[in-house]
Amino acid sequence: MKRHSFLQLTAAMLTGFMVWGCGDRLNVDPVQSVDEAKALQTSSDVIGAVVGCYDGYGSTEFGSGAVQYIADLLADDGDVRFAGTFATHQQFWRKTMIATNSQISLTWRNGYSTINRTNNVLENLGKLDTDAQRAAAEGEVLFIRGLSYFNLVRLFAKAWGDGDNTVNPGVPLVLTATKAPITEANSVPRNSVSAVYTQIIADLTKAEADLKNGPVTANGANAAAAAAILSRVYLMQGNYAAARDAANRVIASGLYSLEADYSKVFNDYKNRRGVPSSESIFSTLITIQDGTNSLLTYYGSSANGGRNDVRIQAKLLNEYAAYGDKVRGNFFIQDGIGRIFTAKYQDQYANVTQVRLAEMYLTRAEANFMLNTQVGATPLEDINRIRSRAGLAALTSITRSDILKERKLELIFEGEYLHDLRRTRRNISSSILYNDARLVLPIPQREIDTNTLLVQNPGY
Repeated sequence: MKRHSFLQLTAAMLTGFMVWGCGDRLNVDPVQSVDEAKALQTSSDVIGAVVGCYDGYGSTEFGSGAVQYIADLLADDGDVRFAGTFATHQQFWRKTMIATNSQISLTWRNGYSTINRTNNVLENLGKLDTDAQRAAAEGEVLFIRGLSYFNLVRLFAKAWGDGDNTVNPGVPLVLTATKAPITEANSVPRNSVSAVYTQIIADLTKAEADLKNGPVTANGANAAAAAAILSRVYLMQGNYAAARDAANRVIASGLYSLEADYSKVFNDYKNRRGVPSSESIFSTLITIQDGTNSLLTYYGSSANGGRNDVRIQAKLLNEYAAYGDKVRGNFFIQDGIGRIFTAKYQDQYANVTQVRLAEMYLTRAEANFMLNTQVGATPLEDINRIRSRAGLAALTSITRSDILKERKLELIFEGEYLHDLRRTRRNISSSILYNDARLVLPIPQREIDTNTLLVQNPGY
């Protein structure tokens, strides 16, 4: 499902201004800020604010790239070379982050700005016209808030199970709208990893229930999207039964299907003139007028509008070598001077996929395997479904290592590999263990200086 373009909200606002009486043209209030009492007065205002939540989440510094490429670069051990000039991004790739890294600060700020937008909507649900509208709007913003907190806690805190979840600092839980600058009087401490996960699950569970009849905004997140993210959360916790069941709900909904042609999973604007991939469960919207796909910016070649920054190395190519040229052709693209890039990001107007159906099959396969169950299908059937679409021969038996390998090769460069390594206790390299402090982002120094109750992560 897709989020609204911010232009749609702008257009609605402009329409309202045009209806405004012509005789008052010179009696204009200042537009640099909007008084709180005037900001969300009507049902339309609140629905417009829901659109704004999607726009906030889809920032290039958050959901439309940063949360994905930061995790990917941290997880790298020679699969790619980061050849870009941005020192901030070099720090991710080299695992040498500092607390003043400006990209880290932007990701934190955009995450909490989005969360604040959702809190504003939640506090004004009563202004919507019907119970159905209220439930749908609540579901959409709880989905965005839960997903935002999940992104933040996975990047800025120890992984679930790495020590005591009830003691390890997570991120601050801010569940009411912030209406004033942070001071010593209203500073908020970091909640525990356990508390943050509890809130994420509560938000997404309520979102799934609220959205059973669909969203209040056209193209907003639906119940299946909430279940898909819940499957990720439960898998991160090692709660295989809940992860399996959530993934199975998405698959059984019948709303999505695997693309027969792998090349059409991504770059949907180019291949389908803006029609989303049939397996996209939730993505952020990129159009000519609004939004930037920053995964293309860093992963794409200059011929496709990218910066040539993330270049595929032989180590990764060799993992696909046994699969043949057809598979490698689906996954990689080479430029005129022999540099190799991922083929997933070739179109600057393609939507940024947040979660897709292939992941649900992989999650269900792993969870069923770990529990020795066959909910929905056997693990072998689910893995062969993914392999078949990629043009690979069917396996006759599988191990967990086989499942995890398929998960890496299918989902690589989508921001999940680091989190898979950490949850399965697999090391990045012989010198960087899965629980290395260098794999956890520092709390931005700007936030530490502003909020006296924040504690810094080890090593910074």
